[in-house]
Amino acid sequence: MPEIDAGRLAAALQDRYAKIDVVERTGSTNADLRKALEDGAADRTVLLAEEQTAGVGRRARSWSSPRGAGLYLSVALRPGVPFAVLGSLSVVAGLAVRAAAASVGVDAVLKWPNDVLVDGAKCAGILAEAVAGADPSIVLGIGLNVLPLGDVQPGPGGLPATSLAERGATNTDRTDVAVALLTGFADLERRWRLAGGDLTEAGLLGDYRAHCATLGQDVEVQLPDGTSLTGRAADIDAAGQLQVDVAGGQRHTVFAGDVVHVRPA
Repeated sequence: MPEIDAGRLAAALQDRYAKIDVVERTGSTNADLRKALEDGAADRTVLLAEEQTAGVGRRARSWSSPRGAGLYLSVALRPGVPFAVLGSLSVVAGLAVRAAAASVGVDAVLKWPNDVLVDGAKCAGILAEAVAGADPSIVLGIGLNVLPLGDVQPGPGGLPATSLAERGATNTDRTDVAVALLTGFADLERRWRLAGGDLTEAGLLGDYRAHCATLGQDVEVQLPDGTSLTGRAADIDAAGQLQVDVAGGQRHTVFAGDVVHVRPA
């Protein structure tokens, strides 16, 4: 299967990113870029890997990503927004992945907080990790399945895995999909950045609500302490957090970092 064309990526995205690297194999692109940020990496540095052997997910989950089947990438950002709103970048990334899927004819929806689904199966996952330091910075990781997965079912979480190719994508050239994804993300992230990380001010919250399959569902939110919260997923706020209406008319704010799973109740 064709390799990702680093030269074509750099030429197409040179006005949007400071640096783009493609490596054959790594443990985790997120871990690599966290270290790079700590060492002074430039804002909007991108790392793509043909294969990850220790991909990182929420709640310290990890897995191996099949070589050549998808896009496994991370972006290092120093956006200059308040630390408290850095997590809303997952919403921006979700919209960019959904748009990239739509560009090749695949209708995807968003599952809060970090999954992209097609027909109830997971085709992409997103992880935003804040990096400690003087300037608020973040590493955004995206794993998007492009080509057929065969018997490989990457990632935990209880959802079946799928890929763009398996859902009828009109173009499965991974370099083309990467250009579409990273172009869309750069444009949306710029709007988010100029709005100080406020999704409403950036004009992105309405789009996310429109494409978020979680909203309107009766859900069970499993929390790290073993308890759960059951109610109706009512809204997403300007910081990207889920609002859940529970019995008695109370509304609870659920933070992405505090969630183990969100499942239909």
